Amino acid sequence: MPKYSFIIPVYNRPEEINELLESLGKQTFGDFEVIVIEDGSKINCEEICKSYQSKFDLTYLYKENEGQGFARNSGFKIAKGLFFIQLDSDAILPEKYLKVVDESLALNQLDAFGGPDTAHSSFSDVQKAINYSMTSFFTTGGIRGKSNNAGGKFHPRSFNFGISRKVWEVTKGYNWTRKAEDIEFSIRIIENGFKVGLIPEAFIYHKRRTSFRQFAKQLEFFGRGRINLGKFFPKELKIIHFFPLCFSFCLILLPIIFLLNSSIFIFGLTSFLIYFGLIFIDSFYVNKSFKIAFLSIWACIIQLTSYGFGFFKEMICK
Repeated sequence: MPKYSFIIPVYNRPEEINELLESLGKQTFGDFEVIVIEDGSKINCEEICKSYQSKFDLTYLYKENEGQGFARNSGFKIAKGLFFIQLDSDAILPEKYLKVVDESLALNQLDAFGGPDTAHSSFSDVQKAINYSMTSFFTTGGIRGKSNNAGGKFHPRSFNFGISRKVWEVTKGYNWTRKAEDIEFSIRIIENGFKVGLIPEAFIYHKRRTSFRQFAKQLEFFGRGRINLGKFFPKELKIIHFFPLCFSFCLILLPIIFLLNSSIFIFGLTSFLIYFGLIFIDSFYVNKSFKIAFLSIWACIIQLTSYGFGFFKEMICK
């Protein structure tokens, strides 16, 4: 019986799952199984999975499309490990990922855990800019993968999220799918008295989206998910979550302010320029690239406005 079970839902992304499985085959800690759940994909990855079955214990499961949350539940049901580690299909693991997790769990006795994400050197400039915006202190991305989420308890996210078998037996996994289902799951784990923590060294390389258009669509969904979560857990909707909406409104109103009051317009324009300048400087420091620094400004604008739009759209439909 393996100690760890990797649970990986996939939907129409055979190339991504190949990269992830390749990285799993390079783990320095080998006591694990892998369960890939094909969530109703039209372009399946069955043949790719078969090519790795001689390298490690891998189970391929096809099911009708219901969304990632319920796909993960299907994986939990057949997993044999003591711990279940959920990964997104667009992840790549460092060779010592599982070794770091195992050592940390032995030391801290966590029931559930999460780790941060970062960009790999092989990622495109757009992917690195998107990664910057999703992990930066200058956006709401800065609260992801930290010991605190907007001043509250740490909520692991499904791209890098482990639970014990006991957590699965008590919670029965995901209650819904999409729209912040991983945060809802994290909240229920905490409410059931389980010990949850961040393992900072257990990072993954997270490819995310490959274009700004895909990124915008994803972030709109994240914004809607935050309001959806607030319907069931009002205390989880905090002031910081309104920042993208405020940013979006200010950006939209700036041309109108120009016609009404030049002094306020100059103040607003200067504030935006300082903000974008700080993003550029910080991104250049992180990525050592002028191009990525410029792209990071655009990525942050897309992140905040798309999230803000989705947030507002779901709020008025509440």
